[in-house]
Amino acid sequence: MTARPTAVDQNQRRRRGTGLIALDPGAACPGFTLYAPLTGGGEVYLVDLRGDAVHTWHLPYRPGRHARILGNGNLAYNGVLPGQKALFPMWHKYRGGVMLEVTPDGTTVREHLDPLQHHDAHHLDDGRILYTGLEPLRGAEAAAVRGGVAGSEAAGGTVWADTIKEVAPDGTELWSWRAADHLDRAEYALHPDYAREHWPLINSVTPLADGNVLASLRSVSAVVVISRDTGEILWRTHPGTVSQQHHPTELADGNLLVFDNGVFRPGHDVPYSRVIEIERAGGEVVWEYHDPARESFFAPFMGSAQRLPNGNTLITDSPAGRLFEVTQQGYLCWEFVVPQFGGYEESEVRTLFPAEPNAVFRAHRYAAEELPWLEARP
Repeated sequence: MTARPTAVDQNQRRRRGTGLIALDPGAACPGFTLYAPLTGGGEVYLVDLRGDAVHTWHLPYRPGRHARILGNGNLAYNGVLPGQKALFPMWHKYRGGVMLEVTPDGTTVREHLDPLQHHDAHHLDDGRILYTGLEPLRGAEAAAVRGGVAGSEAAGGTVWADTIKEVAPDGTELWSWRAADHLDRAEYALHPDYAREHWPLINSVTPLADGNVLASLRSVSAVVVISRDTGEILWRTHPGTVSQQHHPTELADGNLLVFDNGVFRPGHDVPYSRVIEIERAGGEVVWEYHDPARESFFAPFMGSAQRLPNGNTLITDSPAGRLFEVTQQGYLCWEFVVPQFGGYEESEVRTLFPAEPNAVFRAHRYAAEELPWLEARP
């Protein structure tokens, strides 16, 4: 009797292989890479260059996007607050609500809750947190938002608009900003193919060296600098420079590093993703990485980039769970595919994303000296 062939795994990302894919130790930047699988139960992994886990946190909430290591060695972690209702179909995909600071052994030392927090929460070393949230616009305020698919507002004709808040270590609000107060509706109109449930969809927020705030407005394809003093927009990318981008960060020379997703990129019929460095004064792209076969690197949503101490760039191809490092010349010297796969808990998200993804929102590389507790482990 002929034995039945082994069933083929229908998850093509898992089928292509996981773990360490490529390593050139002479070119890669030394250190350890941190990531949190979005469909995990609250696990955060720290892996070495060979892809071996050297430390793992097990936290009580599934990731509300990502984790970072703070200057004191603790983990800043954004989790999903349980038991919340979906404000609109995609809300469970990117909401958070729980912002934790956790020691290396998993002890929570600080916790801040906000059910309307989503995407990004930037924990500062002094305990402050700068994060994105939502507020409802209804009636004339909702109608004033331009663009998007007609009739695609959330329940009751609501457009959920972004806010940014900064809170003290004890949760006291220190500063806030409202898109509804400071964004010109015509200049910051939703892309015509996007739902009107959320405007302008801020997926990243971080403080700049000069005290102002850098933000990424995904659904209007703009990176902006917000005045801390007045709330006004001090700077924005030239229209067409970025398309549904993520994770702008400030480099030491003041330039901005951006993960440019490339959805609906003007003038291009084949979508592709890239990482770009923008010279802030003139707004021009001064460095760019895309795959030699452009179409083979395309992340339609999520993504991040980190400039490393040796000049290399760590890139997170988020939907594919693919973390890779390139040199300034575009040479790929390290590649790792997240091996943790799973389904989303909420039925609304499972309907939209039925496959078991290995997605991560962002990954971060840390030098050994930034993790002194790692050497001190028994």
